[in-house]
Amino acid sequence: MNLPNKLTMLRMALIPLFLVFMFISIPFHYLWALAVFAAASFTDLLDGKIARKYGLITDFGKLMDPLADKLLVMSAMVAFVELRWTPAVVVIVILAREFLVTSIRLIAAGKGTVLAADKWGKFKTVSQMIWICFMLLTKWLLESFAIPDFYVVLFNGTQWALTAAVVYLTLYSGVNYMRKNWDLFRDA
Repeated sequence: MNLPNKLTMLRMALIPLFLVFMFISIPFHYLWALAVFAAASFTDLLDGKIARKYGLITDFGKLMDPLADKLLVMSAMVAFVELRWTPAVVVIVILAREFLVTSIRLIAAGKGTVLAADKWGKFKTVSQMIWICFMLLTKWLLESFAIPDFYVVLFNGTQWALTAAVVYLTLYSGVNYMRKNWDLFRDA
């Protein structure tokens, strides 16, 4: 297994540690969760750069890298619903897109084709990771410090704006992915 694929596997291995910090009641647990999530997210950037620079792109990486991203991001989003930080409908919309894209990839794999993530899928993933990091940072700040009301309102407004941007990019990238791969459905 090459280094980019090992980084992808590390990203998946960090998910349980991230979830422990999300729900364990210790000082700075949201800050620890943020640190683990950010480190896991960084492996996504790193594995792609290494794979492209050194010609280490594999079918395993094309399939597992997006899956690792989905598992990491969806773990955080489901935790957000459990903690009542975001409405379930937001996560359901995002999950629906992920199942749709994964289904398209499975159809393609059944026909001997491996579909890598396109630029809109990457933008979607980055926006989701930024949103999650912002949410974790905000929750840590609000839990740890006496924040003036003005900043609380500003944080909440920013959270909702980021949530809207994430949902938009998620839907747009899903529609774009379907449109680009519509020919896979002709023979289905």
